[in-house]
Amino acid sequence: MSEALLIDPQNKFHNDGFAEQPQGWPGLQRNMDPVPDSGEDSYVGTGRLTGRKALVTGGDSGIGRAAAIAFAREGAQVAINYHPREQADADDLKAVFEKDGATLVQLPGDLTDEAFTRSLVQRAVEELGGLDILVNNAGYQQAQMSIADISDEQFDRTMKTNVYAMFWLSKAAAAVMKPGSTIINTASVNSFNPVEELLDYATTKGAIEVFTKGLAKQLASKGIRVNAVAPGPVWTPLQISGGQLPGKVAKFGQDTPIGRAGQPVELGGLYVTLAEEKNSFTTGSVIGANGGTGVI
Repeated sequence: MSEALLIDPQNKFHNDGFAEQPQGWPGLQRNMDPVPDSGEDSYVGTGRLTGRKALVTGGDSGIGRAAAIAFAREGAQVAINYHPREQADADDLKAVFEKDGATLVQLPGDLTDEAFTRSLVQRAVEELGGLDILVNNAGYQQAQMSIADISDEQFDRTMKTNVYAMFWLSKAAAAVMKPGSTIINTASVNSFNPVEELLDYATTKGAIEVFTKGLAKQLASKGIRVNAVAPGPVWTPLQISGGQLPGKVAKFGQDTPIGRAGQPVELGGLYVTLAEEKNSFTTGSVIGANGGTGVI
């Protein structure tokens, strides 16, 4: 490899810390400083997912957006789900797709609504003409220093968004997916090393890790693979809409061995790798992307 192609990961993206910039939940990527990089200007596909049909939850921004862009540029047809309050980010992504000559299917709705979520897979099938990639990525994260500060309402929304929706969607997808299909969940370093102020969020992420490994065993006989990506600190709207305690955004991700937070684009390729047919022996795995913390 030519030395000119090598880029030091310590300096590849923003590494100077962040300004405090609180937004109301769920937050918009377009209003962040710096705006997260989901690969809009950099991800180049090589046809690794030509003809595939993907549904990505939380696909309007952050990691889900990076996966959606990567999938489309690898040749897949893509539908995204997102909360209706995130329509502006979803429309920004639609413009990216249109610039690429691709079509983005938008399926807005609240994943805590059981009836909506149970119908989402069928809606994606109708819009895409099938479904063979499901990415359960949407997440709800609100930092609280003490269990005493976690309301029943917050706990319920965290569980429904992060765990129940994954269950409802995976159950529906498994019923219609053909052999060779794949389900990819978004876990977290909190699945293995919970941060004290993210008790309810970390609990759901631990559940996602176990769910991934258990479902992989169940669906192996149907030829459907199930894996997960476990990000460390990645710069997304989760962090500025209540996902970090006040005062903690400034140093977000600066304590990783690489010395910075990750950008969503750095994970897009992992979702492609787990989706593509060439990696057909990989199932029940959780792939870490955490800047060198060594948690997984």
